[in-house]
Amino acid sequence: MKKLPLAALRALATVHETGGVRPAARALHVTHSSVSRQLRELERWLGIELFEQRKGSKRMVLTAQGLALGKAALSGLTDLERAVEAVREWKRPNSVAIATTASLASRWLLPRLPQLARSHPWIEVSVVVQQATRDVAEQGADLSLRMGAGPWPGRSEPIMDDSLYPVATRRYWSSLGERQPARALARASLIHDRDPATAWERWFAVHPVPGINLRMGSRFTSSDLTLRAAAQGFGVALARDRLAADDVAAGILFRPFRSEQIAIPRAYWLVYPATAEPRPAVLAVAEWLRKGSDRLVD
Repeated sequence: MKKLPLAALRALATVHETGGVRPAARALHVTHSSVSRQLRELERWLGIELFEQRKGSKRMVLTAQGLALGKAALSGLTDLERAVEAVREWKRPNSVAIATTASLASRWLLPRLPQLARSHPWIEVSVVVQQATRDVAEQGADLSLRMGAGPWPGRSEPIMDDSLYPVATRRYWSSLGERQPARALARASLIHDRDPATAWERWFAVHPVPGINLRMGSRFTSSDLTLRAAAQGFGVALARDRLAADDVAAGILFRPFRSEQIAIPRAYWLVYPATAEPRPAVLAVAEWLRKGSDRLVD
């Protein structure tokens, strides 16, 4: 890295992006002679020509090698710029980044962020979708919301319980032609969530139905996709209440078993970095998350 002529590579990347030396100079806010000088120095350093010499043409055309290097430089610098901007954003004293899974973010956290904005207008929240269970700081976040028992890298505390129950659309459930819920479920297409915590085995262990083949049915890798499939009339899904409650309240999904459900204690955890002392904004968001449900863990 010490040997790389980063300024010259930036000039080449900008020429590749804008299509010429003069537009690159305008984009970089320097003179076109400065860009030309950096490109010549880069050619000498590489020992190759980056531009084709065409008689009678003032337009500089990249060689195949120049094109490849320009493309790579532009891609690398763009990724670096995004990373820098993300770090600058998260470092503001009033900013808080929350890492969580895609399903929990879209189904539970995002619908509640407007409430946080009203109660804490000085805080700016960012959401980082991370399926992996790495340390919070390694994910570029201040806090992490996780589903399951863990263990989680860092300091963690349970903040919410949950429950499981079958859901489907009313139209799909009616199409099964059975009034008795257990019989209807025996005829239904089961939608499987690959999360072991929401496996159909848990439901049938408590509410057995003869003749059920749990190897049959479509499988999805996220709870959000599972619930979306159910909402499309694809079959019956075993849903987490925390993730499905809004759709049930809106009439998008229907609970055929009404009050019957299976409790999942200590289902959601709030995780902090192992070493860093939380900032006031982080502590405020953590406290809001603890109070964000009427069914917190005792």
